[in-house]
Amino acid sequence: MAEELLRLVHVIGATVLFGTGAGIAFFMVMAHRTGDPKLIAHVAGTVVIADAIFTATAVILQPITGYLLVQSIGWSLEEGWIALSLLLYVLTGVFWLPVVWIQVRLRDLARAASATDMPLPAAYHRLYRIWFACGFPAFFAVIGILWLMLNKPSIPLL
Repeated sequence: MAEELLRLVHVIGATVLFGTGAGIAFFMVMAHRTGDPKLIAHVAGTVVIADAIFTATAVILQPITGYLLVQSIGWSLEEGWIALSLLLYVLTGVFWLPVVWIQVRLRDLARAASATDMPLPAAYHRLYRIWFACGFPAFFAVIGILWLMLNKPSIPLL
């Protein structure tokens, strides 16, 4: 029973990471395309909250439930698919952590532009391009992790 519950929580966490990430990206891109600082500020504010509540919680729970599953099932952390999953998880974090900070800055820059009835500043556009670029490796790393979890391929460690 404990193993089934761990699997469920782990799969829900993976789903939250993937779904929240994809949803955040979609809504941020759609808001950005309007060029409206007030709308962007509102959406970015919601995105920051969603990342704090959903993504951060899943980020914390995933390695915990993953480790407990490894222990419960009797797998080794040195199995290739698990080691590669962990590597991709770290890679995802390397891109996600700056994105969190950038989302806060985008929100604040859009709020300031909205409050003063000014257009979005150059700093906003520069940060948005970085935010957009960081999303791709993180997104594909999460897809890779999901594939590895589902298929558990035999991958020899060097």
